[in-house]
Amino acid sequence: MEGLEAMGFSQPTPIQEQAIPVVLSGHDLIACAQTGTGKTAAYVLPLMNRIMEQNSGSSSTLILAPTRELALQIDQQVEALGYFTGISSIAIYGGGDGMTWDLQKKAIREGVDIIIATPGRLISHMATGDIRFPNLKYLVLDEADRMLDMGFFDDIMRIVSNLPKERQTLLFSATMPQRIRQLANGILKHPKQVNIAISKPAEGILQKVYMVEEPAKQPLLELLLNEGGYNSVLIFASTKEKVKKLGSVLSKSGLDCKAFSSELDQTQREEIMRSFKNKNLRILVGTDVLSRGIDVEGIDLVVNYDVPPDPEDYVHRIGRTARAERTGTAVTFVNNQDFRKFERIGQLTGLTIPIEPLPESIKHLSIAAPHEPPGKHRGNFKSGHHRRNNHTTGKAKPSGHGSGHHRSGSRSNGST
Repeated sequence: MEGLEAMGFSQPTPIQEQAIPVVLSGHDLIACAQTGTGKTAAYVLPLMNRIMEQNSGSSSTLILAPTRELALQIDQQVEALGYFTGISSIAIYGGGDGMTWDLQKKAIREGVDIIIATPGRLISHMATGDIRFPNLKYLVLDEADRMLDMGFFDDIMRIVSNLPKERQTLLFSATMPQRIRQLANGILKHPKQVNIAISKPAEGILQKVYMVEEPAKQPLLELLLNEGGYNSVLIFASTKEKVKKLGSVLSKSGLDCKAFSSELDQTQREEIMRSFKNKNLRILVGTDVLSRGIDVEGIDLVVNYDVPPDPEDYVHRIGRTARAERTGTAVTFVNNQDFRKFERIGQLTGLTIPIEPLPESIKHLSIAAPHEPPGKHRGNFKSGHHRRNNHTTGKAKPSGHGSGHHRSGSRSNGST
């Protein structure tokens, strides 16, 4: 309770309110909730409570996450929430050097309560015999749909096959396609189900669309960044190559910008992410890996430089802003080739999103409109004014300083 108070939590979000009693009761759980709804605390809080009540022992809890960024994010939440409890945790992920491996190995052998891991790196440790789970009581699959999208199904099943059969299993996912239900049927026992606002962006997001062709995208983006007054900006592009190029171009134009991609080593990735979180870096460019692996307070603009191929990814991308009941802006650039993709987003979300007029200085660079008037298409967006919902600014949830290294949740280690 001290940890909750220190982090500014005053009341549970809907996913927390519904999931926490189920987890405390010991039932398996399938929970479907969009990004930014507080689902990490929805399972971390009750599991920490059970660990303390039952004195569960070393490595009682395993949390699987699709990316190193999400693993670190969860680890930071555990550190902050468990600051007064003495509960320990470690984030295990790939991409580091031999020293990182050795530190992970040492921490595991010394014993930790909660292990947060990406599937690939966890399997590597299991193969060497570094990790055994004789005392495991709780298994969590976070962002399960993304793990399957990234091809981790076989890895997940291999890991599960080495875990005790008697355990509590929790599956959290932003979407619930059939393959997730098949996975759940294979590893959960008589699960309870919680569903929260599937495929709906947060109400505090002001969404805008520009019909703009490729030659005009970059000039339009620079105009928005230079004149929009946005302090923290996240830009999504479709490929690693485009991310790298866009980051370089924006940086050379004088904007405070970095590109974030898998080509960077782990130290570089952590340094860039730390700078962005601390507001020492204004603009971050990345691919969809960032759409679920980043939890940064105060992002006030998200730009879809390219329309995502999957409508669900649109929800995850723009969910990086307006977190914790705050407000933010999401801008999407749509060219003629991507127009049908954006129609599918409109059909999925059921939202009306205004098509903004192009600035006069940009119009000559772009064929700005689709071949048919937007109103004739099935997509649920059209020209016109968009009313923004006003929300009282919520208290920010501070992040801990997770580095992937083992540390206890005791007070002596410090916290934000």
